Amino acid sequence: QVQLVESGGGLVQAGDSLRLSCAASGRTFSSYYMGWFRQSPGKEREFVARISWSGASTYYAGSVKGRFTISRDNAKDTVYLQMDSLKPEDTAVYYCAASRSIATITSGRDMEYWGKGTLVTVSS
Repeated sequence: QVQLVESGGGLVQAGDSLRLSCAASGRTFSSYYMGWFRQSPGKEREFVARISWSGASTYYAGSVKGRFTISRDNAKDTVYLQMDSLKPEDTAVYYCAASRSIATITSGRDMEYWGKGTLVTVSS
Protein backbone atom coordinates (compact mmCIF):
# COMPACT_ATOMS: atom_id res chain seq x y z
CA GLN A 1 0.00 0.00 0.00
CA VAL A 2 1.03 3.58 -0.68
CA GLN A 3 -0.61 6.45 1.16
CA LEU A 4 -0.55 9.88 -0.49
CA VAL A 5 -1.27 13.12 1.34
CA GLU A 6 -1.46 16.41 -0.54
CA SER A 7 -0.91 19.84 0.98
CA GLY A 8 -0.32 23.42 -0.09
CA GLY A 9 -3.64 24.33 -1.63
CA GLY A 10 -5.35 27.62 -0.93
CA LEU A 11 -6.85 30.81 -2.28
CA VAL A 12 -4.64 32.99 -4.47
CA GLN A 13 -5.08 35.72 -7.05
CA ALA A 14 -4.54 35.38 -10.76
CA GLY A 15 -0.84 35.64 -11.58
CA ASP A 16 0.26 34.31 -8.20
CA SER A 17 2.25 31.16 -7.52
CA LEU A 18 1.57 28.16 -5.32
CA ARG A 19 3.48 24.98 -4.56
CA LEU A 20 1.67 21.74 -3.84
CA SER A 21 3.32 18.87 -2.01
CA CYS A 22 2.42 15.20 -1.91
CA ALA A 23 3.95 13.10 0.84
CA ALA A 24 4.03 9.36 0.25
CA SER A 25 4.34 6.57 2.77
CA GLY A 26 4.26 2.83 2.51
CA ARG A 27 5.97 0.96 -0.28
CA THR A 28 9.05 2.10 -2.16
CA PHE A 29 8.21 5.58 -3.39
CA SER A 30 11.09 5.75 -5.82
CA SER A 31 9.78 2.85 -7.89
CA TYR A 32 6.57 4.66 -8.86
CA TYR A 33 5.69 7.15 -11.54
CA MET A 34 4.03 10.09 -9.82
CA GLY A 35 1.46 12.44 -11.25
CA TRP A 36 -0.90 15.29 -10.56
CA PHE A 37 -4.49 15.46 -11.75
CA ARG A 38 -7.18 18.04 -11.15
CA GLN A 39 -10.95 18.22 -11.14
CA SER A 40 -13.01 21.36 -11.50
CA PRO A 41 -16.70 21.52 -10.53
CA GLY A 42 -18.83 19.83 -13.16
CA LYS A 43 -15.84 18.48 -15.06
CA GLU A 44 -14.06 15.17 -15.23
CA ARG A 45 -10.72 14.70 -13.55
CA GLU A 46 -7.92 15.61 -15.94
CA PHE A 47 -4.20 14.92 -16.21
CA VAL A 48 -1.87 17.77 -15.23
CA ALA A 49 1.68 16.42 -15.05
CA ARG A 50 3.73 13.28 -14.47
CA ILE A 51 7.32 12.49 -13.47
CA SER A 52 9.39 9.35 -13.83
CA TRP A 53 10.73 7.39 -10.89
CA SER A 54 14.14 9.03 -11.21
CA GLY A 55 12.81 12.50 -11.90
CA ALA A 56 14.66 12.67 -15.19
CA SER A 57 11.53 12.65 -17.35
CA THR A 58 8.50 14.89 -17.04
CA TYR A 59 5.40 15.48 -19.13
CA TYR A 60 2.69 18.14 -18.93
CA ALA A 61 -0.78 18.83 -20.17
CA GLY A 62 -0.81 21.54 -22.79
CA SER A 63 -2.89 23.83 -20.59
CA VAL A 64 -0.17 24.04 -17.91
CA LYS A 65 3.04 23.56 -19.89
CA GLY A 66 5.42 26.41 -19.26
CA ARG A 67 3.60 27.48 -16.08
CA PHE A 68 3.70 24.37 -13.87
CA THR A 69 6.73 22.31 -12.84
CA ILE A 70 6.62 18.83 -11.34
CA SER A 71 9.54 17.55 -9.29
CA ARG A 72 10.26 14.88 -6.72
CA ASP A 73 12.59 14.25 -3.82
CA ASN A 74 12.96 10.51 -3.34
CA ALA A 75 14.92 11.01 -0.13
CA LYS A 76 11.83 12.70 1.33
CA ASP A 77 9.25 10.55 -0.47
CA THR A 78 7.65 13.72 -1.74
CA VAL A 79 6.50 15.03 -5.11
CA TYR A 80 5.87 18.69 -5.78
CA LEU A 81 3.88 20.78 -8.21
CA GLN A 82 5.11 24.36 -8.59
CA MET A 83 2.34 26.42 -10.14
CA ASP A 84 3.21 29.85 -11.53
CA SER A 85 1.16 32.45 -13.40
CA LEU A 86 -2.02 30.93 -12.05
CA LYS A 87 -5.28 31.58 -13.88
CA PRO A 88 -8.88 31.36 -12.67
CA GLU A 89 -9.33 28.30 -14.89
CA ASP A 90 -6.71 26.50 -12.79
CA THR A 91 -9.22 26.43 -9.93
CA ALA A 92 -9.75 22.77 -9.01
CA VAL A 93 -9.13 20.06 -6.50
CA TYR A 94 -5.64 18.75 -7.22
CA TYR A 95 -4.92 15.08 -6.69
CA CYS A 96 -1.62 13.27 -6.36
CA ALA A 97 -1.34 9.81 -7.92
CA ALA A 98 1.12 6.93 -8.04
CA SER A 99 1.48 4.08 -10.49
CA ARG A 100 4.09 1.70 -11.81
CA SER A 101 2.67 2.21 -15.32
CA ILE A 102 3.44 5.27 -17.44
CA ALA A 103 0.18 4.72 -19.32
CA THR A 104 -1.83 4.64 -16.12
CA ILE A 105 -0.14 7.70 -14.59
CA THR A 106 -1.06 9.65 -17.73
CA SER A 107 -4.58 8.40 -18.41
CA GLY A 108 -5.73 8.16 -14.80
CA ARG A 109 -7.59 4.93 -15.56
CA ASP A 110 -7.21 2.15 -13.00
CA MET A 111 -4.80 4.28 -10.99
CA GLU A 112 -3.10 2.29 -8.26
CA TYR A 113 -3.07 5.03 -5.64
CA TRP A 114 -4.79 8.40 -5.23
CA GLY A 115 -4.50 11.07 -2.59
CA LYS A 116 -7.60 12.77 -1.23
CA GLY A 117 -6.89 16.07 -2.92
CA THR A 118 -6.19 19.68 -2.04
CA LEU A 119 -8.27 22.63 -3.20
CA VAL A 120 -6.73 25.43 -5.24
CA THR A 121 -8.84 28.50 -5.86
CA VAL A 122 -7.61 31.26 -8.15
CA SER A 123 -9.55 34.51 -8.05
CA SER A 124 -9.59 36.98 -10.93
